[in-house]
Amino acid sequence: MARPLSRERFAARLYELRGRYWDTHPFHLRLHSGGCTPPELRRWVANRWYYQLCLTRKNAAIIANCPLPQVRRAWAGRLAYQDGTGAEGGLADWLALAEAVGLEREEVLDERHVARGVRFAVDGYLHFCQTRPWTEGVAAALTEMFSPDHMADRVTAWRAHYDWIAPAGYAYFEHRIPVAREDSARTLELVLDHCVTGAQQQAAVDALAFKCEVLRAMLDAVDYGPQR
Repeated sequence: MARPLSRERFAARLYELRGRYWDTHPFHLRLHSGGCTPPELRRWVANRWYYQLCLTRKNAAIIANCPLPQVRRAWAGRLAYQDGTGAEGGLADWLALAEAVGLEREEVLDERHVARGVRFAVDGYLHFCQTRPWTEGVAAALTEMFSPDHMADRVTAWRAHYDWIAPAGYAYFEHRIPVAREDSARTLELVLDHCVTGAQQQAAVDALAFKCEVLRAMLDAVDYGPQR
């Protein structure tokens, strides 16, 4: 990508990575079709907790790498949203989901169920955001362009196929879906505004592709099963 793309073509190039998002992974297809057993669903929730823990740290890394105050201020809201106040926020909502599917809070918090492959993938994502330019960390977050509809489909599918899940467990998705729609629009604008050279645009595309691979690698590890 030697010459920069137009804003419209660059956005389209990013959207073209939709097919690499993790919703097409065999495990997610089973998860949404009712094909997962309760232990498999619990394994997914317990492993995804490790990813949830990473989000505040990777967002803080993006802020630390960014020299622009207006971008730092805009991105800082993600820290408060995820960490919350202890009783609410993204992490608290995910723990409520864990309890709703039958996990004990302690076994989620001590990470006993986190597969090695999940840990490796998530740690790699965090390292990427810590060491790459802030624009690439932001571009990697563009998987949120693909997530709101997927999460909405998940809620519908789970209510249809897994009626044993306690209703309180859906709070995470109900809170996150509208926020993700707003965040993704702002994130895309940041990438389009600040990735203006051909090299910057290619790096953004590569960052989003890398994030898609991180998410799919996580599912590979979850699908493989418990690792001890």
